Amino acid sequence: MKAKTVFFCTECGNETPKWSGRCPACGAWNTIVEQTDKPVKSGRKSVFSTTVKAERITELSTSDEIRFLTGMGELDRVLGGGAVKGSLVLVGGAPGIGKSTLMLQICKKLGEFSKVLYVSGEESTRQLKLRAQRLRVESENLYVLSETCLGNVMECVREEKPDVLIVDSIQTLYNEEVDSPAGGVGQVKDCTMALMQLAKGQGITVFVIGHVNKEGSIAGPKVLEHMVDCVLYFEGDQHMTYRILRAAKNRFGATNEIGVFEMMDWGLKEVENPSEMLLSGRPKDAPGTCVTCAMEGARPVLAEVQALIAPASAANPRRMSNGFDYNRFAMLLAVLEKRGNLKVSQCDAYLNIIGGLTLEEPAADLSAVVAIASSYLDKPVPSHMAAIGEVGLSGEIRSINHMEQRLSEVQRLGFTQCIVPEHRVKEMKELPHLELLPVQNVAQALQLLVQGKLMK
Repeated sequence: MKAKTVFFCTECGNETPKWSGRCPACGAWNTIVEQTDKPVKSGRKSVFSTTVKAERITELSTSDEIRFLTGMGELDRVLGGGAVKGSLVLVGGAPGIGKSTLMLQICKKLGEFSKVLYVSGEESTRQLKLRAQRLRVESENLYVLSETCLGNVMECVREEKPDVLIVDSIQTLYNEEVDSPAGGVGQVKDCTMALMQLAKGQGITVFVIGHVNKEGSIAGPKVLEHMVDCVLYFEGDQHMTYRILRAAKNRFGATNEIGVFEMMDWGLKEVENPSEMLLSGRPKDAPGTCVTCAMEGARPVLAEVQALIAPASAANPRRMSNGFDYNRFAMLLAVLEKRGNLKVSQCDAYLNIIGGLTLEEPAADLSAVVAIASSYLDKPVPSHMAAIGEVGLSGEIRSINHMEQRLSEVQRLGFTQCIVPEHRVKEMKELPHLELLPVQNVAQALQLLVQGKLMK
């Protein structure tokens, strides 16, 4: 009897009954692969062999679901205060970004109070020893295993009984009972399901490293991210020293926290004050630059917005943004053209957020507008001034949330002036050594810049 086959998309994991050149779910071309769909023996007993009983939620205790610190404060912040016992955490990122380095570094602290098993499918045990020596990681409770077979890994877990399991990476594991190569959609999904049952059934905290595809999302089926408890993305340019750890999903904490690290020769170093890091090397009184304050979870972070306006070298002016939404950048240029009477439509426009940070909230609109106008008029923005506010299509400056926290961070780093929405000034607490410059619309902000009233 011919075995039944199904077709999977290697980009999104969508299953289709027949092959096609383009995935009907994500639209990617030449990503459909064929796989034999045969039943997999799980080794579990029948559902009728044991008696299950529902429990009242009021009678359940959460004392067993304790958190423990990993030894990296920035990682604990992103996880929501530490790792949760029995959770499954997926860490993704580009090759060479520092995923394996981060996981191996936390083994030193975890080894002080728990037993850790580090499973690597990409390095031998001797190579892991060399990397551990470079990272200064040594612990009697750290066990390493170089293995890609899921059955052998499960057998080692049964023998060693670790408290924490680290798998590097999920794409290298394979189940012998699944007829597909390692890294395939079926293998990744089956191995992750086995690890999830291991974490929930035995209370082992599991960290899984996953590769990313060309779009920047974790390779494999999308259901992989729904199966795990927490999804962390390690972002940044591998040619730069700073890395940003961001939570895309977290069942035990907020998803808008970030952790900042600096890649050193001996490993990752925590950056406890990212605002100072992002503003280091900032030129004084230079045109086309302005500072804003963005909220990353509960942490206010100062970011430098740089803009460059130059005469167009072709009939169609160029538009380019890095770390700032391109469509919102185009909208702000249109607002400046219409409400600020600046002929930016005839110029090439570039916008960049320093330090590899991505600003997604509208609080950075006003600083972007001020930076663009400063570059266009060739008038420098004072180095002691910041701007916080959202810009509407009619040119009005709208208020944003967490204003007092943002202003406190602005004042803490030595800024003495800040452009803010006018209708929120009366509600704000007065801060010493910080002058608030209220504006109603874009025209008023540009008038302050042109008349030089920002300078002291």
